[in-house]
Amino acid sequence: MDDDPVAIETIDLTKNFGKTTAVNKLNLIVKRGEIFGFLGPNGAGKTTTIKLMTGLLRPTSGIVKIMGKDIQENPVEAKRAIGLIPEEPQIYDKLTGREFLRFMGNLFGIDKKEIEKRIAELLKIFDLSEKGEELIQSYSHGMKQKIAIAGALIHSPEILFFDEPTVGLDPKSAKIIKDILKLRAKAGNCIFMSTHILEIAERLCDRVGIIQNGQLIAVGNIEELRGLSAE
Repeated sequence: MDDDPVAIETIDLTKNFGKTTAVNKLNLIVKRGEIFGFLGPNGAGKTTTIKLMTGLLRPTSGIVKIMGKDIQENPVEAKRAIGLIPEEPQIYDKLTGREFLRFMGNLFGIDKKEIEKRIAELLKIFDLSEKGEELIQSYSHGMKQKIAIAGALIHSPEILFFDEPTVGLDPKSAKIIKDILKLRAKAGNCIFMSTHILEIAERLCDRVGIIQNGQLIAVGNIEELRGLSAE
């Protein structure tokens, strides 16, 4: 493994939609083993930033580096390190949970025996072992969110991007997801999560960046940010 602790780096990252600047010269470093919260109101630029960081959108200007790799110059290598869970995951709900995870594993070229091993582990972790043979269309919202996260974890990515990870979840599902995020960070993964809920950032995140109108206006831990607001 590369000794560089930097997982995500953006340099003057900018995205314009016509005359509207959605992300404006974003400079940010997020390290391995860190849960980083990207906090801001709806429409602040959080989702656009995640799409830029994961290669789903091309920047107007600026650079995104994933594990030291420029995502525009080395997209395949950079994206192999990424797991992404959007706010509303697109899941093949005509598949069973097990079939969906197998499909995701095949996408990443994982050995068949290893896929089955990881599927069993993930279904157990997410409390879905008894639901693995059922069609995803029969799942509750919380179960769909959990199977989507399991799908994003199947290839053991080093960086996890979550866009509003606990929106609409029941308390039990939300707790399972929060516990998994903490475990992944403890294992050295980088977690980048957007939220508009301060309480989630306070409870989960090591550091928080606040974005407003496409601009990063503050970065620090919760105590540091409270100190800034008190000044």
